[in-house]
Formats: sequence, C-alpha cells, structure tokens
Amino acid sequence: MNYPIEGSCQCGGVTYQLLAEPLLMMACHCRECQKLSTSAFSITAVVDTTAIEFQGEMVEWRRVAESGNINGALFCPTCGNRIYHFNPDQPDKIKLKPSNLSDTSIIKPTAHVWVSEKQDWYTIPEGVAVYDKQP
Repeated sequence: MNYPIEGSCQCGGVTYQLLAEPLLMMACHCRECQKLSTSAFSITAVVDTTAIEFQGEMVEWRRVAESGNINGALFCPTCGNRIYHFNPDQPDKIKLKPSNLSDTSIIKPTAHVWVSEKQDWYTIPEGVAVYDKQP
C-alpha cells in the first residue's frame, strides 16, 4: 500500500491524509458501535497521531465507556460523518473510522472486540483475534 491515503467525510468539509499504516484494524460489535454504524459492527483503525493530518472543522462529543474511560468522538458538523474516536488519557493514539478513506482496501480487521454483543447472524472469520469485551 502506498501512503498517504486521502480521506474525507461525506460532504468533504473534513479531509485528512493517513501517512502510515494503522497500528491495528478491528471490528467492534458493541451496541454503541452498532448504533453508530447502523450495522452489525463498526470498523476502527488505531492510528498514531503523528501518522495523520486533518483539515476542516470538527465537533466533539463524549460519553463514558463501560471501563470508566472517556470515549470522545470528532465528526463533521455539516454532514455528521464520524471521523475518529479518542481517549483523552491516550493522546498519542486515535481510533479512525476508516470507511471514509478513498482506498478502503486496507480495511482487513485482525481483531473482533465486544463479541459478547455480536449479532447472532454474523459469523466472525477464522484466523482473527476475538475478545468478549475490550482487550
């Protein structure tokens, strides 16, 4: 894969360049991610903050996760497209929502988390790490 890879929200108000390969690619099956994605799971790419550059205005929203950690999210104020999540206690990493990349061929989850809330109809592929909750 050649980097950088461009990304943007649906309306193009937020753009970014992913400069390097993500540290981890996972599918989260928690109920909150099901609501976010309106599907069985949400895809997340854990990215070092030095490996991504953003342009455009984003709005922040936060909630408390089951662990007690803060789960922050930044999204486009115009189209509402979620761009990434973050934990303020881990400022060197973000959880990018990679489906808004121009080249989505890098989306190959190697871990599935929160499978305790997985939809029964979805079968997890063989050969990936599986966690009942957050590892």
